[in-house]
Amino acid sequence: MTLPVVLVAAAALVDADGRVLIAQRPEGKQLAGLWEFPGGKVERGERPETALIRELDEELGIQVKEACLAPFVFASHAYESFHLLMPLWLIRRWDGVVTNRHHAALAWVRPNRLRDYPMPPADLPLVAHLCDLL
Repeated sequence: MTLPVVLVAAAALVDADGRVLIAQRPEGKQLAGLWEFPGGKVERGERPETALIRELDEELGIQVKEACLAPFVFASHAYESFHLLMPLWLIRRWDGVVTNRHHAALAWVRPNRLRDYPMPPADLPLVAHLCDLL
């Protein structure tokens, strides 16, 4: 069976204390209540970097310059109705204050505590990479 591929750009925002920002999916959304890395779907004709910058502004109220996006790792996961391809960028510099505009909650978490938060299957493999790096 062929599944449509959905491209989602995601960010591991890392603060000065080495904590990573995760966001809880709001009620009414697929996988509601689970914690994920912020980001969103790449629209048709949009570059993943542009999509991520747009999503971070919409969801968190921060401005990120493309030069501050550090390609890190990606996830490839087959869900029941689609296949998710999700590049994850590390971001250590941004303008503005992280503000919750979209999610049920936000949390700044030490990498070794990320496993304490239930995450979608596609996000889970990324945690090990973050723990190794940070």
